[in-house]
Amino acid sequence: MPNPEPNMSTPARDPDMNVQHDAAVNRIASEVRALFAQRKPFRVFHGSTNSTRPGHGAQTVDISALSNVLSIDQTTRTAVVEPNVPMDQLVQATLARGLVPPVVMEFPGITAGGGFAGSAGESSSFRHGYFDEAVRSVEIVLATGDVVRASADENADLFRGARGSAGTLGIVTRLELALVPARRFVRLVYRSYASVDDTIAAVKAATEDPANDYVDGILFSPDRGLVMVGRMTDDIPTNKKPQRFSRPRDPWFYLHAEARSREHRKQQQQKHHQTPKQNQKHQATEHQTTNDSDTEITDHIPLAEYLFRYDRGGFWAGGEGFRYFWFVPFCGPARWLLDDFMHTRMLFRALQGGGPSMSFRGVVQDVALPYAAAADFVDYAAAELAVWPLWLCPLRAAAQPTFHPSYCVGGSSPLSSGVSAVASSCSTGSSSPCSSCGSCSPSSPQAEQQDQEQPQPQPMLNIGVWGAASGDLATFVQQNRALEAKLAHLGGRKVLYAHTYYSEDEFWALYDRPWYDGLRAKYQATTLPSIYDKVHVDVAGLMARRGQGGRWPAAWVRRLADVWPVPGLAGIFRAIRSRDYKIHRQPFLAYWEERNVNVQPTTPGQGEGTE
Repeated sequence: MPNPEPNMSTPARDPDMNVQHDAAVNRIASEVRALFAQRKPFRVFHGSTNSTRPGHGAQTVDISALSNVLSIDQTTRTAVVEPNVPMDQLVQATLARGLVPPVVMEFPGITAGGGFAGSAGESSSFRHGYFDEAVRSVEIVLATGDVVRASADENADLFRGARGSAGTLGIVTRLELALVPARRFVRLVYRSYASVDDTIAAVKAATEDPANDYVDGILFSPDRGLVMVGRMTDDIPTNKKPQRFSRPRDPWFYLHAEARSREHRKQQQQKHHQTPKQNQKHQATEHQTTNDSDTEITDHIPLAEYLFRYDRGGFWAGGEGFRYFWFVPFCGPARWLLDDFMHTRMLFRALQGGGPSMSFRGVVQDVALPYAAAADFVDYAAAELAVWPLWLCPLRAAAQPTFHPSYCVGGSSPLSSGVSAVASSCSTGSSSPCSSCGSCSPSSPQAEQQDQEQPQPQPMLNIGVWGAASGDLATFVQQNRALEAKLAHLGGRKVLYAHTYYSEDEFWALYDRPWYDGLRAKYQATTLPSIYDKVHVDVAGLMARRGQGGRWPAAWVRRLADVWPVPGLAGIFRAIRSRDYKIHRQPFLAYWEERNVNVQPTTPGQGEGTE
């Protein structure tokens, strides 16, 4: 299949572009219509993916050509884009008009369509919610081949259901996005904390300040936390230089942030003349992140550089590559020399190109929990997985039904007993509700009292758990099953881009199956895979394939494919062959305001396609 490179230069408004779009959509609709007539199931080929889920063999419909920014309207602050437009192309186009999406995924290769179909929560999500909440309308090719428009006013049930459902209700072919005014820089304040509880409390406190545009945190260890609070600005002090992260000689952001954390802790200790233990006690009563200007550690980061600050190194997951190729030192010169391989597009290509041996080497999970349960989950991850650092990202409340992580308090929920069942069956193999969490039980006094109230969605805290895991497949699966059990017990949810090991009954105990199945039936989406089909890892099939024998040389080739360093080298080869390294060599991030990018605003009625 073709592997198109996104066009990093933003096109001008071209009268032929919408004609080309309509022609592509008509071709896609025709293919889908033919498959529906034959009742043949199919999947969608986008050209690239940032999911870590194993692939599935199935007939595909190719929509990789839908990768253009169609229009940007400065008056209405909207952009119309095709689904395969990656974040860096979208940001480049919108910044050229002084605008930016309210939520931008931190990996530049993630697409607008992927953000709509998944659960994309980033450091601005405490204010704006998930990426899809900025989407005003979509054009969708249904599984029947019909092309429809969906918005809050038209096919509203489809519009809501398609958000976060992994493309299982139809093929999104165009999105209209709301934009917000942009500024040249993000003034980022770093503050360190000496415990998990203090760090989580500081993150929550920062989300309550309406002046803050961005909030996230990093837990480096149980006694070293960092909260980072950003505000957009056009001003930079005359004695400051912009801090950059995109060039080979620039630091990886998390290493820079760790150094800033140490710097802030040292300043705090000097100011208060305290030992680290005394300083920890002092911080227990101080959670505001911008109220002590005397000890503020700040950077002024060009906006696009901030948005994609975690690209190089993939947060810190790129360090696993150095541990895999243990003879390569993890040092500045080595990172500079290997920079082409350290951007997330290339990291994902290498991970996927290395086959199952690479995909099952580490825990790659984003989980979201109520704030009150977050510290308990961190303790669990430290004790059972020994994964550090951990990323903290606050999320605005998400109403149910949804496939986004969502937590409600008050009222009765049809999912409340299911959570108990999953927590128990994931860890014990039983399907009976757990006895250790009485408040989960539908017969508990708490539940009876909540029956009389309306459930209210609550803000949650996303925790990124990315690190090494057991090399033994059976142990790896058990680690993930135990994580799912603990998460359900604490009222949390997974973000569904990653490995999922729930049984089908366990999965649907967590989500609203009647709502989803009703949409699938109404819009005749049964030739598309269900969301469970897409996110579930077929462990039995994977183990069977690994254990199968066969004649020489096929059996030996399969065994060799799992032997170090063959999977890693195969991944590198396929990453190089993708040529994705050419994309991040184009330096638009720091100086976007100086580039002459010709995207003209549209007039009303332009940019509309097939209905």
